[in-house]
Amino acid sequence: MNGTAELAINESAYRWCVRAFSFIHKRLGINIKLHDNTNLAEDGQIFLFNHFARLETVIPQYLLFEETGVYCRSVAAGEFFKGSETVANFLRGIGAVPNDLEGILPFLAAEVLRGRKIIVFPEGGIVKDRRVIDETGGFSIFSATAREKRKHHKGAAAIALTLEIFKKRILSVHQAGDTARLDRWRTALGLENIEALLGAAGKPTLIVPSNITFFPIRITDNILTKGAELFAGDLGDNFREELLIEGNILLKQTDMDIRFGEALRPGIAWRWWERKLLDRCFGHIDSLEALFNLKHNADRWMERMVSLLMSREIRRLRDASMREMYARTTINLSHLASALILAMVEKGVEVVDDDRFHQALYLAIKYAQQEPSLHLHRGLTNPQAYGGMHAGLCRGLQQFLDLATNSALVEVAAGSYRFLPKLREEHSFHEIRLENMLEVYANEMAPVEGACRAVERALDAAPGLDRAALARHLFDDERRAFERCRQNYRQPQHQEINRQETAVE
Repeated sequence: MNGTAELAINESAYRWCVRAFSFIHKRLGINIKLHDNTNLAEDGQIFLFNHFARLETVIPQYLLFEETGVYCRSVAAGEFFKGSETVANFLRGIGAVPNDLEGILPFLAAEVLRGRKIIVFPEGGIVKDRRVIDETGGFSIFSATAREKRKHHKGAAAIALTLEIFKKRILSVHQAGDTARLDRWRTALGLENIEALLGAAGKPTLIVPSNITFFPIRITDNILTKGAELFAGDLGDNFREELLIEGNILLKQTDMDIRFGEALRPGIAWRWWERKLLDRCFGHIDSLEALFNLKHNADRWMERMVSLLMSREIRRLRDASMREMYARTTINLSHLASALILAMVEKGVEVVDDDRFHQALYLAIKYAQQEPSLHLHRGLTNPQAYGGMHAGLCRGLQQFLDLATNSALVEVAAGSYRFLPKLREEHSFHEIRLENMLEVYANEMAPVEGACRAVERALDAAPGLDRAALARHLFDDERRAFERCRQNYRQPQHQEINRQETAVE
């Protein structure tokens, strides 16, 4: 359980990086918004994030430290720690751990007991196509290194479950009065006293599935790509693609919504005989390392049974975490528009009247507002942002159409939109963000059942939309706009003029 000196966090370097990022962030175009209504930043211990851009690997640590003052551990590719020892020392000093570290899972579990927070990207790499649902409806992703589909990593779930079991072991040893054993564990963890160990063991082990959503995603040239090409020449397709996507996220006005999901706690309220097995097995388990080393083919039958039971719970916890992580996607206009177009293409539609498309997209927004499970981008909750959508007079719609037409996915003609063959083409993992961003948006929305339902309802209802039904939706927008204004102008900075207001109705 004892962390080696070479993995120790350099607190001064860590704080310097936080200050540096804070300084740079204020001068960039990216607008980071953390949605944490239940204080999970403070209470959570293991945070899971989806992975679309490399810059995501540094922002969660920065936000969690700013919110809580707690240092975080994150897992990075082992290749980053090879070559330059200076770079490796720096990465270790700011909390990064190589993914090929021997004993990484018990080390991270022990770090939670020491008061750290753990940041994990269970997809195991960047998912550029955002395709996370397989043919069976389960969650899986395409591994660019293995060149095949695979399930999400179980490491975070294994850490949480094993840690929860070990915490109970600590408390049971305390109840038995075995102070010597508690002191050995306290020393191994580097904690100040046994009370600190018991305090750590008494806290629930909480996994916080979290989602990062970017909007809008642009594919136009930026100063980073132009500068890199000027000084370095040919960048290579993959590197240039990442500079385009991430450079635009950083330098141009982009919303980055980070939304914490419902915290999950490992379930070890097993059946009586399972608990009995666990208790008996505890007599031979004396450390986190021993718990993690339980194998299906262990010599003792009890250990094999406990290992199987733990594996079952780890898979359940992994799958529940993924459902929650993707359900927290912040749904935006491009999600709905992309899903609407691809649904039409799936039905064999090649050309659609622009009025019908505008009304269908407007209905998708209104139906999405009726889905209580959805987390909508502020552009879909503010009628001033999507106003005029039903008539095609909306700045957000034009921004989306610019993306679609510049990518040769949609052709705008007089009174209609034509869906081009490129929408149906397959693109490689490293090409899809540049060639078909509409599919990326639709894939990102696919796990969110309420959003998919809103699009399906809009497709069915748009052909029969009459003036009376449209008027009811527009009146609802007026009420929403009025309520937003009322809430906004109730803020303290408007109190002086409100006191002078005589009209109250």
